[in-house]
Amino acid sequence: MTAGAANPSPFSPRTVLALVLFGGAVFVALLWMIGAGMTAGNTNNGGGHVGGKGLNGYAALASYLEKRGMTVTRVRSAAGLDGPGLLVLTPPVGAEGKELQAIVDKRKQVGPTLVILPKWASVPIAQNRKGAKQGWVDLPFPQVAPIPGFFDDLTVEMKDAKGAPANGQWSAQDITGSLPDPKVVIAGRGKRLVPLVASAADGRTLAGWIADGGIYPGLEDLSLNPPETYGEDEDSYPVVFVFDPDLLDNWGMARPENARLAEALFRAAMGDDGKAVAFDLTQNGLGQSANLLTLAFTPPFLAATLCLLIAALAVGWRAFVRFGPARAGVRAIAFGKRALVSNAAGLIRRTRRLHLIAPPYADHARERIARALALPRMAEAAETEAAIDRALEARVPGTVPFSAIAARLRAARRPNEMLGAAQDLHALERMLTR
Repeated sequence: MTAGAANPSPFSPRTVLALVLFGGAVFVALLWMIGAGMTAGNTNNGGGHVGGKGLNGYAALASYLEKRGMTVTRVRSAAGLDGPGLLVLTPPVGAEGKELQAIVDKRKQVGPTLVILPKWASVPIAQNRKGAKQGWVDLPFPQVAPIPGFFDDLTVEMKDAKGAPANGQWSAQDITGSLPDPKVVIAGRGKRLVPLVASAADGRTLAGWIADGGIYPGLEDLSLNPPETYGEDEDSYPVVFVFDPDLLDNWGMARPENARLAEALFRAAMGDDGKAVAFDLTQNGLGQSANLLTLAFTPPFLAATLCLLIAALAVGWRAFVRFGPARAGVRAIAFGKRALVSNAAGLIRRTRRLHLIAPPYADHARERIARALALPRMAEAAETEAAIDRALEARVPGTVPFSAIAARLRAARRPNEMLGAAQDLHALERMLTR
């Protein structure tokens, strides 16, 4: 029985290569998306954070900063809060003050921090409303509350200036503008607070930085009332507060003057060499824990990931090169005496009983030589071997006797010893029988 020819492949090599490359690319892209957190859901949930596209969100601010040449990232893990660059905190009402204070204190030697305090209670717009989009919200009323444990020396005030729209006007260095809702203004007070943006009506501070002994040239130049004495700590980074978020949220960023103010504030806080901006999402309930895929696509582990991908490409290419009709199958057990002997030898070797074949081999060699020399068949084994030794000595004097080689073969226990003795016995047999 012979094996039939293999069926030809229904696909051409090019088709198979295209399928493998497409599948591999999709798989790697899926891993990268999972590692980058793109499968964690939509952050446009109407909240007052960088993912929000409603009036109270900061998606427009992040997009504007990116177009102005800054590198903007969205932080969704606690580890990302320790990175260099400017960190933007947008805590909601009811945030944990001690946790915020710990983040800011830890960053004093890492990088600057800008805190945008909350202002509005938001209500998602019904999706069935005409023209409504996901993430859009209504802002029915202001919702300002202190955050205990977070810069307790600052006081946040809300002034409901009904019938006094002039209170919505604000001014900064060379920039003036107005709040989108002039009737509700949020301001801050504190001994260490240095104003950067003030209300045009009463001079209250809408945005400012904390004079904590550090040297901040950019903020000092932008200040409305610079401090009388400057700091001396060159290793400290500033903390900037924006008390009225309508200066920077999507509602406010619809005005060109607010965009100019945003760039001025961010560049002053970062300094001349700063370009990295990170918006925090962990305080808004959108944090994620780090996973192995995230680490795989993050330096320094990214180098190992790239090496594995290159190795996978090499293995795939080797597999593609050999692609073609499968080789015709062969019998597991071939016909003939050679296959039978090979199988028997393999069985003996696997059972580790090689020493059991040495005596029978010596006995069969003695019988073959005795038959070739016409010696008596029914004689004793010792007599037959002695007769073979006499015949060998008569033909080739000085040769090692047959009985000695046979005894050495029967006494052998190691494979190399048995092989050497069997070869000597076979050579002696050929010498006597030719």
